[in-house]
Amino acid sequence: MAGCGASNSKQAKGKKKMDDSIDDTGGGKVSPTDVPSKQIATFGGGCFWCTEAVFEAVEGVADVVSGYSGGTTLNPTYEDICTGRTGHAEVIKITYDPSQVSYAKLLETFGLAHDPTTLNQQGADFGTQYRSVIMYHDEEQKAEAEKWKLEVAKEFTDPIVTEIVAAPVFYPAEIGHQDYFRLNPNARYCTLVIRPKLDKVKKAQKDE
Repeated sequence: MAGCGASNSKQAKGKKKMDDSIDDTGGGKVSPTDVPSKQIATFGGGCFWCTEAVFEAVEGVADVVSGYSGGTTLNPTYEDICTGRTGHAEVIKITYDPSQVSYAKLLETFGLAHDPTTLNQQGADFGTQYRSVIMYHDEEQKAEAEKWKLEVAKEFTDPIVTEIVAAPVFYPAEIGHQDYFRLNPNARYCTLVIRPKLDKVKKAQKDE
């Protein structure tokens, strides 16, 4: 089962995300300690390198952590995930300030950041770990997600395959998978896959 970029290149060295870090992708991140009423959102939309980079550029997002969720294997490793037998998806756990960005806006960005019509695949990355999934943390998020799915279906001819499930246990990914785009902006996968997604979302934000 292939990893991001059809390789195990994700083992590149990186550093652990710091809670008080300020992202340099121009997203206006705020420190989690400065968020008076922070909330959590969890999405899976293909390789978490991509979704992490996109949401780190969203104003009002305080932190994004790449990880694994939705499966049965306890404390999975990236190697476990790549077998496609854990049931886990590559997801991101987003801490955000609802006074600056709404959950509905995050869903809109989620839709721009990946193709919700391709089953267990995003581009060249394929396997159940790359499935499109929204993991809601309360009934309000569930309702918003279901509304988003109905609305976005009008924009595609193919059916939306995004799963909407209650958020299960989240396992943070290894250090080398955190802040991957920020630490490796010139890596081939970053320039060919992540950068176009990031530019697409930034353009949409600018056009609003």
